[in-house]
Amino acid sequence: MTGFLATLTIVLAVLFAPPQSPAPQSAPLRPELIGLLDFESDHTGGVPKGWGGGPPGTFAVDDQVVHGGRWSLRIDRKADGPDGFTAVTRMLPIDFAGARLELSGFLRTENVAGFAGLWMRQDGDGGVVAFDNMESRRLNGTTGWTEYTIALPLAPGAKRLFFGVLASGGGRVWADDLRLLVDGKPVASVPRVEPARTSLDLDKEFDAGSGIVLKDLTKTQIANLAMLGKVWGFLKYHHPMIAAGKRHWDYDLFRVLPRVLSASDLAAGRSVVLQWVSGLGAVPACSPCASLAEGELHLKPPVTWLTDDGLGSSLAGSLREIHRNRPAGERQFYVSLTPNIGNPEFNNEPTYATVKLPDAGYQLLALYRFWNIIEYWFPYRDVIGGNWDDVLTTFIPRVALAGDGDTYKREMMTLIAKVNDTHANLWSSLDVRPPVGACRIPVITRFIQDKAVVTGYPQAGPGTADGLQIGDVIEAIDGVAVPALVERWAPYYAASNEPTRLRDIAQSMTRGACGAVTVRVTRPAGALDVNTQRTSDSGPPGGGRRTNDRAGETFQKLSPDVAYLKLSSVQAAQAAKYIESAAGTKGLIIDIRNYPSEFVVFAVGSRLVDRPTPFARFTRGDPANPGAFHWTPPISLEPALPRYSGKIVILVDEVSLSQSEYTAMAFRAAPNATVVGSTTAGADGNVSRVPLPGGLGSMISGIGVFYADKRPTQRIGIVPDIEARPTIEGIRSGRDEVVEAALRHILGPGTPASEIERMAKR
Repeated sequence: MTGFLATLTIVLAVLFAPPQSPAPQSAPLRPELIGLLDFESDHTGGVPKGWGGGPPGTFAVDDQVVHGGRWSLRIDRKADGPDGFTAVTRMLPIDFAGARLELSGFLRTENVAGFAGLWMRQDGDGGVVAFDNMESRRLNGTTGWTEYTIALPLAPGAKRLFFGVLASGGGRVWADDLRLLVDGKPVASVPRVEPARTSLDLDKEFDAGSGIVLKDLTKTQIANLAMLGKVWGFLKYHHPMIAAGKRHWDYDLFRVLPRVLSASDLAAGRSVVLQWVSGLGAVPACSPCASLAEGELHLKPPVTWLTDDGLGSSLAGSLREIHRNRPAGERQFYVSLTPNIGNPEFNNEPTYATVKLPDAGYQLLALYRFWNIIEYWFPYRDVIGGNWDDVLTTFIPRVALAGDGDTYKREMMTLIAKVNDTHANLWSSLDVRPPVGACRIPVITRFIQDKAVVTGYPQAGPGTADGLQIGDVIEAIDGVAVPALVERWAPYYAASNEPTRLRDIAQSMTRGACGAVTVRVTRPAGALDVNTQRTSDSGPPGGGRRTNDRAGETFQKLSPDVAYLKLSSVQAAQAAKYIESAAGTKGLIIDIRNYPSEFVVFAVGSRLVDRPTPFARFTRGDPANPGAFHWTPPISLEPALPRYSGKIVILVDEVSLSQSEYTAMAFRAAPNATVVGSTTAGADGNVSRVPLPGGLGSMISGIGVFYADKRPTQRIGIVPDIEARPTIEGIRSGRDEVVEAALRHILGPGTPASEIERMAKR
């Protein structure tokens, strides 16, 4: 379950990690790399030759601080610099074969506030297929020259390799003597291999556009397009020729669309589609034939619509014949399951990043692609809410007729939000999600007691943001009441439940045009208008990852009887030390009102149990039966020493998402464990990227995550045993009322309230 939101951070930040190759051999196959990976090539204008990246002016070569040779790469960032990070980048075509890519090099840091690292990214037709950087290692502060290494398996379908050096926040980073290896050999000495060409490489007919132009759609056209979208998706995953990748199925859609749009009625539309299906040729009898194992089946395939009543006898019969002879096996061209995990990968789904929008054909393709991925590969299809067929019909005119790129993106956002999965957002395009603007008021807001409340400032330290104070209740922005703003924006915010939707709206609600803004607030003394400023915003459009945990060290003693561990900065290697430090206390508070900095489910969880303890079960898809999901065996914690034997209190709230929720499930299974707080984000399971036309990208929860007894978590979240929420008064007085509830549970009712408040004080 590692890296649920780490993947999101990667996509939003476009953080690439740096690789390098050693001294070239006498007859290198890639002479263009000579001198580039150790930065010894000739340079122009202080910029390292052969490297790109940005923002401009934040990186250069350095001849004063080097590890070897005459030059190094230096990244130099100010704390309030543009974009929040700098990535220095090199690209190579993946025209070589191998199993493992490795990037290593020497780094040195000076006053780095965020983190520094090397990065690698492999891209296929559908965008990113593999990625790694050093974010989890938390390389920051000031360090001397040290060698670091990152590695990735060479992913099937990868066509381009990006690599480099990055730094976030302020500070300086130097890099030198990089090496890029393929199976232990310098990439410059690895023979070139002509990559296999697929139907996506060979069919170029619609590269410049679909040719579909729409000004309006009739009810008949919408109904026929809905039927076509379902048939197109069914064939994609069931027809042997299509599932094997022998047709460019996106372009085949563009070929049939004009005829479907011209059909005079529903019967004519079915006739066109039947003729199209028949044109694929007879389906050979399956050998072996796919079968559906019923024993551990959670969801059945969604094929009950293949009826004569809905499609007419000829078309329905043809589709049923294709279903009977669908390909057996674990892999398809347009989808595969991640080894050892089981979430779907859509690596052969082109993003068509250069297509000129608007393009009604490509926009319909985006709708069809996403709708069918949910239909066949979303493990929580049964708890979406509403009728998924109706969603397809509703969004056909909205997406197809979107008149510009931003409108298309917002319509896709609204479509994706219908899935009610916090993972499933249009992560590539949050800059067009309302409210839009390049600036924001420099405050942190959170919905507390159904009110938008100022809870802090982006930069640590006391003070106000031009008059806004911690504890201010925001009633209106520029004269528009907050409830009206929430109602206006909510359709664009994908979330599993309402607390999570409000969480995300709170993070973005002060965005807008740079300059003056009037905020109506309520304070204990009454209501007033505060004239403040929206200032430059260097963070991601969604506001970045928030935590509601305590400031200070990862492990703390709140008293001789109570230990505290927060997971936002936890290190798996220190798990035994944390437990040893907590020994002898009455209770251990594990704060997961955050996202874990490292995966510690087993490193910490195994030290909370005294016997093998099941805590979760997964469901995974079935390529031989698209839309079916099967139960996997339970996942268990195995006991390890040292063991903590006191009370365990797990803190959660609306920022606890994905890996946070999975971790809470595991720790909750321990004896004497109690969950305190409020309902979590309700989206668990390794994420799967969904590439979309126009260079867009979404995600979905890719595997189903349930408790060991098969109780669900999606949309429900981790429901606390003891509900505790912050109050507006508590925010104003600096209290942490969730920690207070945990302390009362551990220490008992006899502990004075003043002592509880003192220990819990932020």
